[in-house]
Amino acid sequence: MANLSASYISFLLCFTTCINLISSHYLPENHVALFIFGDSLFDPGNNNYINTTADFRANFYPYGETFFKCPTGRFSDGRLIPDFIAQFAGLPIIPTYLQPGKRKFTDGVNFASGGAGALVESHQGFVVDLETQIKYFNKVEKSLRQELGDAGAKKLMSKAVYLISIGGNDYFTKNSSVSDEEFVSMVLGNLTVALKEIYKKGGRKFGFPNLLPLGCLPYMKAQSGGSCIDELTAIAKLHSAELLKTLVKLQNQLEGFKYAYYNLYQSFTERLNNPSKYGFKDATTACCGSGPYGGVYSCGGKRGIEVYELCDKPGDYFFFDSYHPSEKAYRQFAELMWAGNTDIVWPYNLKMLFQDNAFYCTDQFSISMP
Repeated sequence: MANLSASYISFLLCFTTCINLISSHYLPENHVALFIFGDSLFDPGNNNYINTTADFRANFYPYGETFFKCPTGRFSDGRLIPDFIAQFAGLPIIPTYLQPGKRKFTDGVNFASGGAGALVESHQGFVVDLETQIKYFNKVEKSLRQELGDAGAKKLMSKAVYLISIGGNDYFTKNSSVSDEEFVSMVLGNLTVALKEIYKKGGRKFGFPNLLPLGCLPYMKAQSGGSCIDELTAIAKLHSAELLKTLVKLQNQLEGFKYAYYNLYQSFTERLNNPSKYGFKDATTACCGSGPYGGVYSCGGKRGIEVYELCDKPGDYFFFDSYHPSEKAYRQFAELMWAGNTDIVWPYNLKMLFQDNAFYCTDQFSISMP
């Protein structure tokens, strides 16, 4: 009887272990993960966990109040573009990479850092630059191989979608004597290296917003006395044009490379020029800040200036703070990036990329790094 009981207990332990192993490695056939890289347009709070200043954080009131009812580190009153994309794709909110604790990466992870650029020198020492984000991504890929096995990890990486918003901070901090054309080439050169590294790990489907009109943010207009700073907007347009050329080139070079290029510049400009058409009462002044246009970056009173003004209804405002849009604006951008037609996002939208369940073999390929 004792031997029977021992055998039964042994069987139960083995059975339970097998079930746990199967459930931990099983993913639905149509499962598509979401990996996110970039700057404050996409950062859900990674900067909460690095040694930086309040200029590069948003983990204090009134950030986050509209949706989360508390500050999360997002530079807005609520959700950002990746939060809505995850919702549309049937995924949970994608977590920050740097948040402490046990992490599960099969739905994806967010590496974005407010203030980050494609160049290491952009806000160096205060942010997680793109090169470091890619190093973190490589660690995640290794973790997934350990969890899912090489074949399972390759399949997940191949079917995943990769969102990237980068470049604006490089141009905000540009103090180089090189021409705009050369500087844009440097920025996109670093981005290309990052994309090829993701591709080498299996990534095939990418989403990019182009740059917004950088010179027309409330902070910039406050600096210039009320007008947009044309030099900044011009380099944003140049970057966006060259980014598209870069993506076309990569599509021709790399088998299976697909992308959604979202014209954020156009969406931004349309709302600045005709806010009421899109449900905004004000697209000039930030909801939270101080000084002309709310352009003094004082929202929350933690950035050296304690006094700031806060509107009653953030949804009436296109801008939440001196640099960043409101949740309402981000939702509109996400909806266009997800399901917009080719007038605004091309050659694919993100919905198409998520529904493309092709599994690309990634065992053998060679990539020439620039």
